[in-house]
Amino acid sequence: MAFSYATPDEVFETHQKTARPMMWIGIVSFIMFWAGITSAYVIRQSQGDWLYFDVPNIFFQSTAIIILSSLTMGLAQFFARKDKQLLTSLLLLATLTLGIVFSVFQYKGFLELFELGVYWTGPGSNASGQYFNVIVWAHVAHILVGIFALIFTSVKAILNKYSSENHIGIDVAAMYWHFLGILWVYLIVFLVFIR
Repeated sequence: MAFSYATPDEVFETHQKTARPMMWIGIVSFIMFWAGITSAYVIRQSQGDWLYFDVPNIFFQSTAIIILSSLTMGLAQFFARKDKQLLTSLLLLATLTLGIVFSVFQYKGFLELFELGVYWTGPGSNASGQYFNVIVWAHVAHILVGIFALIFTSVKAILNKYSSENHIGIDVAAMYWHFLGILWVYLIVFLVFIR
């Protein structure tokens, strides 16, 4: 019985064909997850005992940051396809930096909520504060995965591992990052208007 091993070219071609569909499957599962969380928010809100509070302005500032980071990510994709490795690396690093700033702003938003008396656990906590915190913290957890992906792709870009022929890693990371940006815009609109 003879074994046949895939050649490096065959492995590369398989990776090229499967990476995007696998990310789409992941994104669809994330959409289902978020539909469940936001539906639970609406159902729980309708049961009464709901604390109404304004969304701190810093969450709107973080929205601008994540939209800007999506733009820098899109430009990184564009320049990767043009073999502009330095620009690709710089834009990936800019996206990474903006992702970290977004996370810091989210944390500061939680501190503002705490100062307003919106607690998610302990005495004085309310279901609205709990749901708000679960939604935002779950998004931050997804952002942290995105930041890890940005670190990985940034290092590969700095090491000149991407080219016009091989930029699938950037494309898949960009799909996820753009999804996170769209998701946050949806969530902030949801949190402002579904009150």
